[in-house]
Formats: sequence, structure tokens, C-alpha cells
Amino acid sequence: MNGFLHSSAAATSFPFRMIRSTAAAAATLSPPPPPLGQSSLFVLFSFIKHLSSSIAPESVPQPDPPLSDLSSQLFSLLSQSNWQKHPSFRKLIPAISPSIFSSFLSQYSHLNPQTALSFFNFISRAPSFKPNVQTYASLLQILVKHKYFAEADKTRILMVKSCENADDASFVLGVLRVMNQIDGDVDCDFRFKLSLRCYNTLLMSLVRFLMIDEMRCVYRHMLDDKVSPNIYTFNTMINAHCKMGNVSEAELYLSKIMQAGLRPDTHTYTSFILGHCRRKDVDSASKVFIAMPQKGCQRNEVSYNNLMHGLCEAGRVDEANRLLLQMGSDNCSPNVRTYTIMIDALCGLDRRLEALSLFEEMKEKGCEPNVHTYTVLIDGTCKDGMLDEARRIFNAMLERKLIPSVVTYNALIIGYCKKGMLDSAFEIFDMMESKDCCPNVRTYNELISGFCEVKKVNKAMILFSKMLEKKLSPSLVTFNLLICGQCKDGDINSAFRLLKLMEENNVVPDQLTYGPLIDALCERGSLDKAYDIFDSLKEKGVKVNEVMYTSLIGGYCNVEKVDFALTLFERMVTEGCSPNSYTYNVLINGLCKVKRLPEAAQFLEKMSDGGMKPTIITYSILIEQILKEFDFDHAYRLLNHMIARGHKPDVCVYTSFLVAYCNQGKLKEAEDLMTKMKEEGVQPDLMAYTVLIDGYGRLGMLDHSFNTLKSMVGDGYEPSHYTYSVLIKHLSHSKQTNTNDRRNWLYLTEAINIADVWKIMEFDTVLKLFEKMNKHGCATNINTYNAIITGLCREGRLGEAWKLLDHMKLSKISPNEDTYNALVNCCCKLKLFEEAINLLDAMLKNGYLPHLEAYKSLLCGLYDMGNDVKAKVLFSSLLKFGYNHDEVAWKLLIDGLLKRGYVDRCSELVGVMEKSGCMLNPQTHTMLIQGILDQKEGT
Repeated sequence: MNGFLHSSAAATSFPFRMIRSTAAAAATLSPPPPPLGQSSLFVLFSFIKHLSSSIAPESVPQPDPPLSDLSSQLFSLLSQSNWQKHPSFRKLIPAISPSIFSSFLSQYSHLNPQTALSFFNFISRAPSFKPNVQTYASLLQILVKHKYFAEADKTRILMVKSCENADDASFVLGVLRVMNQIDGDVDCDFRFKLSLRCYNTLLMSLVRFLMIDEMRCVYRHMLDDKVSPNIYTFNTMINAHCKMGNVSEAELYLSKIMQAGLRPDTHTYTSFILGHCRRKDVDSASKVFIAMPQKGCQRNEVSYNNLMHGLCEAGRVDEANRLLLQMGSDNCSPNVRTYTIMIDALCGLDRRLEALSLFEEMKEKGCEPNVHTYTVLIDGTCKDGMLDEARRIFNAMLERKLIPSVVTYNALIIGYCKKGMLDSAFEIFDMMESKDCCPNVRTYNELISGFCEVKKVNKAMILFSKMLEKKLSPSLVTFNLLICGQCKDGDINSAFRLLKLMEENNVVPDQLTYGPLIDALCERGSLDKAYDIFDSLKEKGVKVNEVMYTSLIGGYCNVEKVDFALTLFERMVTEGCSPNSYTYNVLINGLCKVKRLPEAAQFLEKMSDGGMKPTIITYSILIEQILKEFDFDHAYRLLNHMIARGHKPDVCVYTSFLVAYCNQGKLKEAEDLMTKMKEEGVQPDLMAYTVLIDGYGRLGMLDHSFNTLKSMVGDGYEPSHYTYSVLIKHLSHSKQTNTNDRRNWLYLTEAINIADVWKIMEFDTVLKLFEKMNKHGCATNINTYNAIITGLCREGRLGEAWKLLDHMKLSKISPNEDTYNALVNCCCKLKLFEEAINLLDAMLKNGYLPHLEAYKSLLCGLYDMGNDVKAKVLFSSLLKFGYNHDEVAWKLLIDGLLKRGYVDRCSELVGVMEKSGCMLNPQTHTMLIQGILDQKEGT
């Protein structure tokens, strides 16, 4: 007999999704087997009773009272005629969750059906109660058993519509399957055949979760049940396949429409437009769209939206815009989806002004933007760097009482992070948390990226800790960002520890994981280790790429092992890994470094022969090397060759010439070159200005130096530490030299290395610098003070640094994080630990988080001095400031105490961490134990 999966054997043909989810839950919950002779529906609802208590969403924050007590109280109250007005009943309402309701009805299945229905309707009005599929299934059991079929039908439809995910849909499918059975071994009391309406509602629910296999199965059993599909059924099947881009299978159902004597309607054709667009076949979608009126079928807004979206995805935005203008003549009005599609597409093509104009147009026409519209526009303006405009749009969204989504917040956070405005990004982060919008992995990744970019990896690691606290699983991107951040910060050991954590978390490293590690090792000169990792990647299933080869080639060039670098280059080509322009540039630079200029020039030709156009950087490297020999004629010939090849000289090329002219004291030529740069639209950068400042300074023309400084600041460049070093150097000489004797000035200037400036500088020279800066309209700021304090602290001149700090405060400029870190490191180097602790306290009071390196120096220093008590207090206090516990263990305990042989102190501080509730990753714990054992064995 045919029925909707009418026998238990037929269930094996059901899709595995339902079988897996049901079997997994059943295996976990293990409900007791039913007594012999009980129906399969009894088994199902017995299962529901156990299931509902574990998977239904909790509505009440308080723990549920004992179920047996609550159930018996409920049953006693419901047995009374006036139960709804009973004061005890109202007190129980907050404790009744969907899971408790389901369990109660399963336990008291003999409850009067009208009472059960009234109870359900009453409790559903409570704000804390949201019915789920298990709730409806429990009620359905009672209604069907007592033949309340009209109410049962409504409940069944509501159950299907309440599905929130694929697991819910699978559960509902199981309930309906059992009730639709008609075999003799099933209790007839629970038989409830599916109607056409219910079949169609079920199919609609399944299509929401793209459960295509299940839909095919339901459709087949609908036919087995002799229920004739209608146009709604066919359209649902067509829509499902078109959503997946499976137009050919959708066409089979189109033929069934014809066979059934039905006519395709607007929904039918609109689905096919969608299907073709999903297959990236916009032309076929357009043909369907054009054919609709010819087939007597009116197009609607969804027809337009589907085609417009497809055109926009294909980059044919102007065609989509023409459709927008056509809608009115087709009796269609653009809706919020229409406008959002267009605004999104225009933003994606950097046509922001058109997007903003369309946004204003939709509001003028009475079409209210929704959250998605605002999000698209905010994202677009952020990508264009228009952060103030993005924030204005965001505020307007809030004024309209719209609730931003996590995607909205992320768009702003990404925008701020890309501009380095991390405080603003964190303001948005805090706002989203305060509005109960949970940050997702993308949110954390963007903030982590922002902190790593500005070398504040300790703050990135704090965010990593927060992710784990929130039960968010770090992605491959998360680990790659942190590894890259640690490498940029110079802490390769921590980067490798992250690699171990990554592998332990079953996150497979890729090229972007190993690339920064190889590059950092090469930068540090650890070429053997870098090469070993590079050589091991094939076994790990990671393909080496041009970035890794380039890092290695650059590393060997840096230590002047150019021949081995050339061998690597040949291997790279042989293995089919194509060198890019960066690879050639690194190799050409290496050859120039060891004065093998002819070979470098040959590689320039090789690039061209291999179909790769030399970049402006390639020419710049060669020009710079030629100018080191002051061969201006050769350099200009190469420059002209570069221009003939279509490259316009950039600021780096011009700066190479500036350096050469200034080194020879040819200031007139340097000045003329600066003028030429500006005439050709090339803006001098920080380095170009600093070179000219130095050039004037070498000849004792300090007023010209400061005038150039003024131009630099006026063009928006903040003087660098090196710029201030140059100025201090020349001011120091001005005290010793007759400024009119330029040859003597040049001789003395060249005699002092720039690195020695901070050793010889006197404090009144700093005051002279400030005086000159103010005279030339260059106000001193926090960066000015930090540059000088950092220079002094590197040389251990703490007295002068303190003096400058006092001067800074008198000038109403507050120290920042960099100021404090420079002073703390200097105090530790000079073993002035009390002063360092006071500085750390001041940092924290002012809202700055000290670097863990500072804590490491201080902690180890205190133990060196035998001050164990203060060291322990310091360590205990830092655990309260939110640092990543694993990073604390890596940097302070492993790299700090264990490396100095303080095994017992390290063990003691591990205990402090445990008492403070600091959870370490098992991998970190293993590293600590191994480190302690190794040290003990060593002693």
C-alpha cells in the first residue's frame, strides 16, 4: 500500500540528513524501549519527551524546578475549571519553558484536548515562551488522538512553519512521516494523513534550508499518496532547484506543469530568471524576462530584482540601472531590495556618489531603507575611506530605530582598522556588545589585524583570549594574523608556539602561515632554520610559492651569499614556480649590494625576455647603485630608458638622485630636482625632505634645513626619529663650528656617525631644536618628545630623559604609551626597578597597557636582585589586566625565567596563575613542564 514512507522499511530510503540527526540525538539520550505492542508514534513521542529537554531553547534564565513537581502542579491546576485565573498558575508561568511544556503533554497525554489547546494558547502569549517544533508535536499528539482534526491541521501547519533550521525540518519530517502511516501495525488513533496544503507547506519549509534531497523524497511520496500537485507545488520544486542553479532539473518540473494542464505563472518564470543568474548565465535569464509578457505573464518586482542582481554580479550595472528606470512603465515599483541591489553594485564599482544619490532618491520616493541597505552603503563609504560619512549614515540608521547587524558593525570596524583608527574601532566594538549584538570571528579578526598592523600584538592576543572565552573558534585567518603579528614584532618563538596551538586545534596551516615565519627567520639571519622549514613543506602538503622563495633569496642576498640565492632562483624556475617582479628586484638588489652590477643588468634583460615588465622599483634599485658611484651620466641614461619604457619616475627614483647630489654638496642641483619633482606632480615624501634637510645641514645652512622641515610638516608628514637625529646632529655641530667655513663644517659633520648623535647631544641642544622649530612654524608635539626621549633612553641617559619629560609636561603635552615604554625599558636596563614599577603604575592609571617585554625585563631584574616578593606581587598584578595567559607564560616564564635558570621561581609563578584561575592551553602547559624538566636535568 502506498503512503508517505508508509512502512518502517521505506524509511531507509529517506535522506541521511534526518537519519543522522535523529540517530545522533537518540544515541545520546537513549530513551527506554517501549513495551511490546506500542505504536511507532508512541516511540516518536517518547523520543520527543527526552529530546525536548535537551535541544529546545531555554526561555527562562532561572533553572527549571523539578519536572515531576511542576508537572503534577500543572495537571492539578488544569483539572480545575477556572485554572486560568488561579493565582498559583500565574506564578508558575515564568518557569514553563517549551521543553517543560512538551514533557508535560507527553507525560499527561490523556489530558482533555480542549484544555491542552487552551493551555497552549494561554502560555504562548507569555513573552518568555516561544513554541518550537517539539512543543507543537506534543500538542499535535493529543489533538490527533482525540480526533480534533481541524485544530490538529492548524497546529501541524504552525509546526512546519516554526522550523528554524535543518534539524528542525528533519524532526518535523519524522513526525509527519509517522502520522501519515496507514499500516496495520500503527495505532489508528494517531493516523493523520497529509493534505495538499500540508505537503506544500512542508516543501516550502524544506526549500528554506535547501534540503533538496528531502524535497524530492516528499514529492515522490506525495504522488504515492495520490495527492495531486498543484501549481504551488511545482513552483516550489522549481524554485528550490533554481536556487541551486540546477535549471535542467527545474525544467523537468516545468514540463510536469504542462502535463498537468496547468500554466506557468509569474513565480515560475521568476524562479527561472534566478536559476540562470545563479549559473552566471545572465543572457538566458534576460531571454526568460523578455518572454514573460509574450506568454501573457506579468513581471513583478522579484522578476526585476533577480535579473538586476544577476546583471550587477556580472558587472553589467548600467544595464541593471536601465531596468530600474523601466520598472514604472511595467507597473512595478522599485522596492527596498531593488535599491539595495543597485547601491551595493555601485559601491562595488567605486561609484559611491551615484550610490549616495540613489540612496537619497529612494527615501524621497517613500521607500524606507532597511538594515541591509544601510549596511551596504556604510561598507561602501568605509572602503572609499569616507569614514565620517559612514558614521553619519550609521547614526541616521540608529535614529530611524533600525537595529544594526553584526555585518553593519563589522563594516565600520574594518573601515576604522584600515585607517589605523583603533580607538574608534574599539568604540564600535564596545557599542555592539552593549547592544547585545555578538561579535563574530570576522569582527575579532579585523581588530586583531588592526593591532598587529601597528605592532601591538599583545592587544591582539588579548582579543584572542576574549574569542576563546566567548566560545568562538579561531579560524585559519585568526592564527595567520597572530603569527604574522608576532613575526613583525620580532617574537618568532611566540609565532612558532601559535603554530603548535593551531595544529592542536585542528586548523591546518597554509602558505600564509609559513610565509611570515620563513620571512622573519630570514630577516633575523636564521637562514638554516628558514631553509629547513621551506624544505619540509612538501611533506606537509603545503606548496611553496613565490613569496617564500623571494624571502629566502632575499635572506641569502642580505648576508651576501648571492651565489646560493642564484641557485635558489634557478630551482624556483625549474620547479615551475614563476618568479614575480619582487623576486627579480630582491635578486638585482643583492647583486648590486656585492657590486655585481653587470649581472644585475642582465637580470633586467631576463625579466623582459621572460615577458615580465621591469617595475619602477627595479629601475630604482639600479639607479641607486649607479649613483653610489656618482655616475650621474649612466644614471640619467637608465632614467631616460625607464621613461621610454612607459615608467614615470616616482619619489624613490628622485630621492636617489637627491641623496647623490646632497652627498656631493650639490645643493643647487638638489633644489632644482625638488622643483622639477613638484612640477611633474610627484610629491616629495618624508625621506626626500629628510635628505634635503641633511644636505643643507651638512653645509651649515640650518635655516634652510628648518624651512624644509616646515614644508615637510605643511605637506602632512610627521618628522621621523631619523629626521630629528639629523637635526640634532647638525645643531650639535653648530655650537663647535664657524658656520661661514662650509668646508670645515662638512668635514666635521661627516666625521660623526648618525648613530652617535644621542651619545653626544647636550640638553641645551634639545632646547635649541625646540626654539628653531617654533621660530619656523613647526610646533613641537608628542612625537617630537618621544623621538628624543627614545634616543636618550637607548643610550641609557635616563637623567636627561626625565628632564625632558618634565619639560614636556610643562608644555601641556601628556606622555603616551611610547613615552612610558621607552622610560620603563631604560629603567630596567639601568636596574632602577622601583622607578620602573612606578612608571608601570602611571601607565595603567592613564589607560595604557604596558608591553609584556617590559614586564619580562622587570620581573627577571627583580629576581636577579633577589627581590622575590616584589617580583611575585608584580606578576600577580599583571594577571588582572586581561593579557593572554598563554602569551604571559611564553614571554615571561619560558623566554624570561626559564632561560635565566629560575626554575623554582617559574614553578611558583605557574602556581600563582593556577590560583588566579588563569587557564593555559594544554600545549603551553606541556612547554612549561618540558622547559622546567630540561632546566633541572641541565643542572
